[in-house]
Amino acid sequence: MQAKIKNIGILFALCLIVQLSFAQSNTIIKENKTHNIVVQLNTADTASWSSVIGNIKNIQKAWPSNLNVEVVVHGKALDFLVKDKTYFAEDIQLLASMGVKFNACQNTMRKHNITAEMLLKAVGTVPSGVVEVVLKQEEGWSYLKSGL
Repeated sequence: MQAKIKNIGILFALCLIVQLSFAQSNTIIKENKTHNIVVQLNTADTASWSSVIGNIKNIQKAWPSNLNVEVVVHGKALDFLVKDKTYFAEDIQLLASMGVKFNACQNTMRKHNITAEMLLKAVGTVPSGVVEVVLKQEEGWSYLKSGL
């Protein structure tokens, strides 16, 4: 009886070791994978703007390499990227220098009479913010909706 219990214990220990080995190798695979994240921002709520900056910084801490982030700004959030209206110019410039892309929707820009010259230097544009988000998702990018 004791031999049987001992064998069951050994079998359990071996299963645990195998399980931990698979978990460790899975973590390594995830760390080496390139993570592509598209963030949609379309609210005038400045707390949401701050949340986007915070989320990106937290993601960068978890994945300091192998990371692509694109923030697509449209609708009521456009002021987030406008030089004379944003509270986050320094954060946006810093994140952009680290490879984060910030894109403004040209449809929204036309609607609000915002020109490319009025945007922060680090900001690009896309023809349609919503279409850009859909295209990124179709390419396999993870989607992160901003807001509180």
